[in-house]
Amino acid sequence: MSHYIFKLSEKVTRESVSYKNRYGIKVSADLYLPKDLDDSKKYPAVIIGGPYGGVKEQGSGIYAQNLAERGFVALAFDPAYNGESSGEPRHVSSPDSFVEDFSAAVDYVGTRSYVDRNKIGAIGICGSGGFVLSAAKVDPRIKAVATANMYEISRYVRNGWQDSMTNEQRKEFLKHLGEQRWKDFENGTPQLGPTFPDEIPEGLDPITSEIYEFYLTPRGQHPNSIGAFTLTSNMSFINFPLLTDLESISPRPILFVMGENAHSRYFTEDAFKMAAEPKELVVVKDARHIDLYDRTDLIPFEKLESFFIENLK
Repeated sequence: MSHYIFKLSEKVTRESVSYKNRYGIKVSADLYLPKDLDDSKKYPAVIIGGPYGGVKEQGSGIYAQNLAERGFVALAFDPAYNGESSGEPRHVSSPDSFVEDFSAAVDYVGTRSYVDRNKIGAIGICGSGGFVLSAAKVDPRIKAVATANMYEISRYVRNGWQDSMTNEQRKEFLKHLGEQRWKDFENGTPQLGPTFPDEIPEGLDPITSEIYEFYLTPRGQHPNSIGAFTLTSNMSFINFPLLTDLESISPRPILFVMGENAHSRYFTEDAFKMAAEPKELVVVKDARHIDLYDRTDLIPFEKLESFFIENLK
């Protein structure tokens, strides 16, 4: 039985499901339904992707449960190559694959008899914020999109934190990645980046300290969330920006949600500027980055509910 960081609500049912994506990889997901769901009716659906390196038993499951309580069919999934989803080698990270995860989820929920396939929305938390926006650009079946403290992973990997990486540093980084590919080829398995330590070390910078506060404590710890991807995964993110042509999502609406004190604010603020109308920015008072993973007292579920009700019709 899977370990969840939250208690199952008495108002919903949760079912473990799986389905193939267009690459033939089996995606593992949890389907949350209102307990009073009537099979003869058609419901709106919302798909939720979790933080970068997270799994469905954490933040995305919390969002899915809360939306199911509000009358939506909601699905939280593990990205391909990660969590309980299949795909070899393990812990690959790929912009194309992680964007595909959202469209594969649309395939699945849109073929449920009780889902109105014209009323499907999606939410991306942290790194999934960039992936869901990228998916919506090319998949018009996603009728409304929301992000929560989004990270644009391709920008982060290519340009460094707050765009501090120089061209020379990037060239050196790519040189190391090229060398790593030879090592991986000779070893027959790709090298993982550093995984989460067993305990929270002393003297951390504020951002790492905050991330560890979630992932290394009972608040968010999960054995399938190890904090690492294969090192050579970074090559794809440098080569494939996620938010090119972001304005093409219009006239479908985007709701950007960010914490007032989130270290990741600049990703949301810049994406909001790039997006075309209709768009809305909600700033959650006193919330840090990780607080929009699991703090149900801070996550603006009423706003998310009204956004999807208004735009999935």
